[in-house]
Amino acid sequence: MASSHSSSPVPHPSSGGSEGIFRKDRDLSSRHYRPVHSLPDVCPKEPTGEAARVLCEGPSVVADQHRWTVYNSKVNLPAALNDPRLAKRESDFFTKTWGLDFAETEVMPSFYLPNITKEHFGPYLQETAQREKIHERCKSICSNKDELDAVSSITNNHDKSRTELEQVPKIFMKPDFALDDPTTFHAVLPWSHFNSAGGKSSRDMASSRLLQEKLSHYLDVVEVSIARQISLRSEAFFHAMSSQHELQDRLTETTRAVAVLRGRAAAIERIMCEGPLRALRQALTRSNCARLHNKLKLMAAVHQSQPTVQLLLSTSEFVGALELIATTKEVLQLELQGIHSFRHLGSQLCEMEKLIDKMMVGDFSMYSRSDLNRSLEDDGQVMEKDRLESLVFGLLRQRKLDFLDIYSDEMILAAKSIVTQSVVDSVSQIEEIDTDIVTKLADQMRLMTFPQWFELLKSVFENFILFLKRIKVTLSVVRNVVLEALDSNQKSRLLERAAAGGLTEAPGTPLNQEEAELAYLTHEGLFISDALNDAQLHLGASTGQEQSSTVGPRQALSRMDGCGSDSASGTTESSTSREHAFQPGGAAISSSEDLMPSDLELGRVANNIQELLYTASDVSHDRCVKVLMARAKDGSLERLSSAEFVFLSQAVEGFVRDTEKLCCRRSVSLRGALQSQANRFVHRFHEERKTKLSLLLDNERWKQAEVPAEFQDLVNSIADGRITLPERKPQGTEERKPSDYLHIDGQKYAVVGTVLLLIRIFLEYCQCVNDIPSISTDILTRLSDLLKHFNSRSCQLVLGAGALQVVGLKTITTKNLALASRCLQLVVHYIPVIRAHFETKLAPKQYSVLRHFDHITKDYNDHIAEISAKLMAIMDSLFEKVLSKYEVKAPMPSACFRNVCKQMAKMHEALYDLLPEEQAQMLFLRINASFKMHLKRQLARLGVHHDGGPQHGLVTVDVAFYTENVQSLRALEKLDLNMAEIWEQKR
Repeated sequence: MASSHSSSPVPHPSSGGSEGIFRKDRDLSSRHYRPVHSLPDVCPKEPTGEAARVLCEGPSVVADQHRWTVYNSKVNLPAALNDPRLAKRESDFFTKTWGLDFAETEVMPSFYLPNITKEHFGPYLQETAQREKIHERCKSICSNKDELDAVSSITNNHDKSRTELEQVPKIFMKPDFALDDPTTFHAVLPWSHFNSAGGKSSRDMASSRLLQEKLSHYLDVVEVSIARQISLRSEAFFHAMSSQHELQDRLTETTRAVAVLRGRAAAIERIMCEGPLRALRQALTRSNCARLHNKLKLMAAVHQSQPTVQLLLSTSEFVGALELIATTKEVLQLELQGIHSFRHLGSQLCEMEKLIDKMMVGDFSMYSRSDLNRSLEDDGQVMEKDRLESLVFGLLRQRKLDFLDIYSDEMILAAKSIVTQSVVDSVSQIEEIDTDIVTKLADQMRLMTFPQWFELLKSVFENFILFLKRIKVTLSVVRNVVLEALDSNQKSRLLERAAAGGLTEAPGTPLNQEEAELAYLTHEGLFISDALNDAQLHLGASTGQEQSSTVGPRQALSRMDGCGSDSASGTTESSTSREHAFQPGGAAISSSEDLMPSDLELGRVANNIQELLYTASDVSHDRCVKVLMARAKDGSLERLSSAEFVFLSQAVEGFVRDTEKLCCRRSVSLRGALQSQANRFVHRFHEERKTKLSLLLDNERWKQAEVPAEFQDLVNSIADGRITLPERKPQGTEERKPSDYLHIDGQKYAVVGTVLLLIRIFLEYCQCVNDIPSISTDILTRLSDLLKHFNSRSCQLVLGAGALQVVGLKTITTKNLALASRCLQLVVHYIPVIRAHFETKLAPKQYSVLRHFDHITKDYNDHIAEISAKLMAIMDSLFEKVLSKYEVKAPMPSACFRNVCKQMAKMHEALYDLLPEEQAQMLFLRINASFKMHLKRQLARLGVHHDGGPQHGLVTVDVAFYTENVQSLRALEKLDLNMAEIWEQKR
């Protein structure tokens, strides 16, 4: 700092040397400390002359006491110089008040001083480099004697001072030393050593004198130590005093320069600033007057808003009225807040808004009622589409999101009235029903015949289809309004984001009036004339901007007034105002963006619209179920014929398909009711046919029946893949004769009449599945039960000989058994066909019910095997009875073999026309094996052996007779009897 004036750092060349060595001047007097300068007077004298004139032009302490002047600029100099927060005392000047960053910030270099770099000192460093190296080498080898003496003396003095200070008690060195503390006082002055009686003895006086001398010694030690420390730091103290003096001189000069600068600034303000500021104030006054005028015009427009709202409500322009109310409330809140004359207008507008809410709800309810209850024969266009869109947008804007519940209630009432009107119209055309006597609609429907009631049901279906179409078109209009509102919200948000991004990113955005004035007053990088021009430009721009921002709501207000005028003149502007409100950049959407529902709420409303269409479908199905159940209450639907129930099922399925296609909803109530009736119908259908089959079986005499031509055609159609009942052909002139057998796949089946009817019955089941696919599993179960019933009942009648008591047969013949077996085989033949047909009607997850056919096939095959075993048992008992009396003696052939051959011929005659050749051959092979077994047993009993003896010859003759007779039967010519097995093999 100021110490730089004492010695010059610039080297001078030595006059006596020829080597050009620069030597620095040495002052022996300043070797240890600098001479002490006289300190300036603390209270300087009054300035005179030029200084006095400059100070007089400065700020006055009295006149300028209420504004900031240079006298307010004060700094606590000791605090500034002794700032403990920084280590370097030279760099923390003035940082006590102005902050730590003041001294640390980088100062811009001066444009008038050259930039001194290390290259400027290059020549000097090159010249002195060699000398510096020599000096450093000598300095490291030989240390300075004076420095060593000084160091040793300082060390000795320090040790001596430390030893003396250690003699002082530690209590005096404590930082909390205070004699007012009793403990400290007694420790320093131990009065307990003195006589407590108060007398002054010679001993007490000696003790007090000794204590006084000790304390004086302590004081001397401390003072000597302090003096020694001061002497060691004397040079630093004197340096600080000299620096303080220089600092005071410079502060005096600075004060004088600041006073001159203040005078110049005051002159500049008086000459160049007062006039422009006056112009700015006048411009601001003019702007305020323009604002006041615009505000008064806006108040006049707001004052006319209430009559305009009433005028709009008189023409049901709810959207326009709501827009006007919203704009007026926005103007009141943003621009007319605090106006005393409008203090009640906000509450009045809120009450009018509540009234509009009630009016809109009532109008929407009235519209829904009139739209849903108008004639269904009208065209499918929406009634008063603009009115509906206006109502929906108004309700959405007011967050009346439950308006769909009103439509749903009206829809349910309209569905009830559709059924009622359809019944009334149908009953009015039937003379047999007296409506005065039969008043209930359900009773009237039950009095109708099935064709009349079926026509009524089809009429109800048609009316509900038209009803659903009307609802769908209406709801599509409502949905479009909701989607437009949702799209408008999204576009407005995008525009707001884009506008916000433009404001933040535009660097050249003009400043408003206040910012322009601030820029002028602070001269932020501008000349005074430029600041004035800029301020005027910004003033005009901001005035225009304020006018445009004020005109925004005002324009909307005037537009609403115009809309009200047009409405009063008879024009409808609801759709126009709604479209304007949907525009993202419009003033209406900016004023009502907080009133519109959120995207989530609008999405929920859109989903509710779709759910309402589903509800309409369900309601229509529920009302049709009422019609169906009213007819089925007395069981009339269960008594329908198959064709009638098929017609009913087809009509219901057609209506369900149409509603599902129209509403994209699979309603289940009507299908469930039809399924319930179908189950009852199937139960009755099955019981009738089961009863019929039981009666046929109980009256069956198990004789071969003739096969009519229509049954042959029936099985032929099955062979062609048509598992349906053929249409009855009109009887022609040529009558076809019945056949003895039923020809199927190249085989002849001898059957009884019951089996022919059984074939037709299970085809009726298959036809029923074709017509009513929903009852496939139930029909399959019932058909399985029917087939099981036929199998078990036929077993009871034939194998169990139940036909003897039921029909009155004398005996169950082999022909009866063979015929029953052949009938069972015919049914087994058709079971896979029935299974394949049902498999096409079932869903894959329902295939498990097809296992019933596997069980039935097994039961039928077991039954057929039992019949075959019964035939074998008949012949086996005959062989056992006849051969037990067999004797080997003449004449030959014996009577026993003659009887056996006779019974074999009767058996063959009974079975040949009933069983196919393969089955007959297999049966007779088994009968032959039984005969050989019994004959072999009898021969063994008689002791006849294959030894060529007489008895062997006689048996051979009988066996030859038996073989000839059996092979003479038809289809048994090539039968290998293998009669050699009757002889026991010799071991």
